[in-house]
Amino acid sequence: MNSPSSPANPAEHRETLLCAALAAADAGHFVFPLAPMSKKPAFRRWQGAATRSGDLIREQWARRPFNIGIACEPSGLYVIDLDDGHGHQPPPGSEGAAHGRDVLTRLAAAAGEPYPSDTFTVTTPTNGEHLYFAMPAGHAKLRNTVGRLGWRIDTRGIGGYVVAAGSVRPGGSYVVTNNASITRLPQWLLAKLTTQPLDEPGRIPLPHAAPIQRMDAYVAHVAHNVRHAEPGTRHHTLNLAAYTLGRLVGGGELPHHQAVAVLNEAAAAHLGVDEWTLAEAKRTIHDGLAAGIKHPRELSSQPTTRPESHQRHRSTKERHR
Repeated sequence: MNSPSSPANPAEHRETLLCAALAAADAGHFVFPLAPMSKKPAFRRWQGAATRSGDLIREQWARRPFNIGIACEPSGLYVIDLDDGHGHQPPPGSEGAAHGRDVLTRLAAAAGEPYPSDTFTVTTPTNGEHLYFAMPAGHAKLRNTVGRLGWRIDTRGIGGYVVAAGSVRPGGSYVVTNNASITRLPQWLLAKLTTQPLDEPGRIPLPHAAPIQRMDAYVAHVAHNVRHAEPGTRHHTLNLAAYTLGRLVGGGELPHHQAVAVLNEAAAAHLGVDEWTLAEAKRTIHDGLAAGIKHPRELSSQPTTRPESHQRHRSTKERHR
């Protein structure tokens, strides 16, 4: 038997991927090429490459056996990404959970709602699940999140993409496991995602110290989050960290060179792991900082917002306030 990493017939493999891309476009999604056998965009400006044109898709996939990405925003999608814990110990409050599915099950039970399984679902090669929902009308700020809903639960919305069914990675294929119609994002989930601004979730006070000490503590907090990011979240965690520090750079609170140095050092912990490369890390840092600088903030005397992906590490006491 041939492994997914070495298709027996390259031409047939490329045709299969083309058919999957066309099927996604026929379903109303805007697709674009991902690098072969990867979940990374084949082109840096992937948003501009997303299309539903059959002719353009055939032209693109005639070149190489690209995997398929679906741009969420133009496709009107909001996708909940549930990851397998892969044996990692969940944080306090998620004890006993082995998968993001377990955490979502608990969230649904706590809200008195059924588990949102009756929608189009794709299973990933690493035993993850993508639950597809229709982007709620009027929620243009429903962006990507990392751990916002809980351990091993990420989301893909404005500015994000998801790997489409039919794509292949060394560990296997993305497979449709529930071919149901795409339903609306449940109201109880929407409420959890919109309770606070998505770029400033959760507030914690930093040490009561001089401004420089407070800034050092905050920067160290951000860097720690990057260094200890779990598999499958590293790119998004670094991007969010760069955006967070970029806002402080834009507000004149943090020197640009210091932000770059801190992020480079933190990202170096993952070089060579999960296809993580130096070039990708530097590009993510550059783009995240540039985006954050456009939305400057200052480190005020008020309780300071911590990065979104730290929300899953809150203490039990804080969660029950």
